Amino acid sequence: MSTLIIEGGRRLSGVVDVAGNKNAALPLMAATLLTTEPCVLTNVPRIVDVDVMARLLLDLGAEVEGIGSPTLHIRCAEVTSHEPDRALVGRLRGSVLLLGPLLARTGQAFVAPPGGDFPARRTIRTHLEALTAMGAVHVAGDGHRLEVPHGLKPASIYLDEASVTGTETALLAAAAAPGISEIRHAACEPHVVELCEFLALMGVGITGAGSHTIRVEGGTRLGSATKALYGDYIEAGSWAVVGAITGGEVEIRGARAIDMEVVTATLRKLSVTCRQEGDVLIVEPSRLIGAGRLTTELWPGFPSDLVSLVTVLATQAEGATLVHDWLYELRLFALEQMSGMGADLFLCDPHRIIVTGPAKLKGKALDSRDIRSGMALIAAALAATGQSRVEPLETVERGYSQLVERLQSLGAQVARV
Repeated sequence: MSTLIIEGGRRLSGVVDVAGNKNAALPLMAATLLTTEPCVLTNVPRIVDVDVMARLLLDLGAEVEGIGSPTLHIRCAEVTSHEPDRALVGRLRGSVLLLGPLLARTGQAFVAPPGGDFPARRTIRTHLEALTAMGAVHVAGDGHRLEVPHGLKPASIYLDEASVTGTETALLAAAAAPGISEIRHAACEPHVVELCEFLALMGVGITGAGSHTIRVEGGTRLGSATKALYGDYIEAGSWAVVGAITGGEVEIRGARAIDMEVVTATLRKLSVTCRQEGDVLIVEPSRLIGAGRLTTELWPGFPSDLVSLVTVLATQAEGATLVHDWLYELRLFALEQMSGMGADLFLCDPHRIIVTGPAKLKGKALDSRDIRSGMALIAAALAATGQSRVEPLETVERGYSQLVERLQSLGAQVARV
């Protein structure tokens, strides 16, 4: 386990390049199981979660070249198992995305309970209901055991929630089901659209990507595909917060302007001076003002993945901000430890927190409990006076590649121990 030592109080400035969206990389990697032909993914983030998914594919019989690099060459000519490695599955929530492709290729899928952030609070009920609608039946045993005795069948599916991975699971299964499937109340996030684009390149007929109703014409023999991932707008937003909270000027490159609208709209509510020029976001020194109220929404609203970072940023804004995350509660609980840094926080309930600023933060030992709140606590430590320790650093590195090196390139005084 590693610890990040941070000497705070420095104004950070410079340029940061963001990699592809990890939430697109994982379903696209799972999609390569649907074809026997080679596939290539570029602009892949060099993070732990991607490495775990690559090793899961290797365990299932795939050939994977380029692990740890921005370009992955994957070929699943043969699938040798329907039960992914339990230890690896326990490290990655995205392993649930293997269910549909395994049912398509082997007729069976035995997947242990997936890990990742908040494993006890995040069910896969929506995924299982979609697969059941397409002919999957449950088999007795631990974990999630499914079979399709008569093959995957097209279906008309209404998802009980607009779950991103639930939508992706339905898409991956529908791509292999002969006929037309319709997925309603589908998630609209850019990474769902990326999966639709990748499946279309493989030969799947898809319409409605980016809307709440997606029609899939599946069952044809799928071919090879090559795709460059779009830049990660959540990562870009994270670096924007790092620049804003330290009073610096940071240029963030690589995320599409259309994806960054949800980020810049939220930052401007806190009076962050920023502008988007093509795929470059520029954050300038700002006088932060409390936003009054910020509420997470389904896409294209304020994303839950940014709620921890924005809450920390609000500690440096004049006045009060009520932050309401109706989806997850543990992220807000993780921020309670900032009270010991001098932050003025009032946790109303598991979903709402009132932040009053500006607060003079002091360094402290901090616990990174999930990817996003861990990055938010690093941002808080960068704005604080004195030394902070954030651990385990590996939790944050699941979503941010070369984190220490990039912080240092912006002028942060940080070190891994």
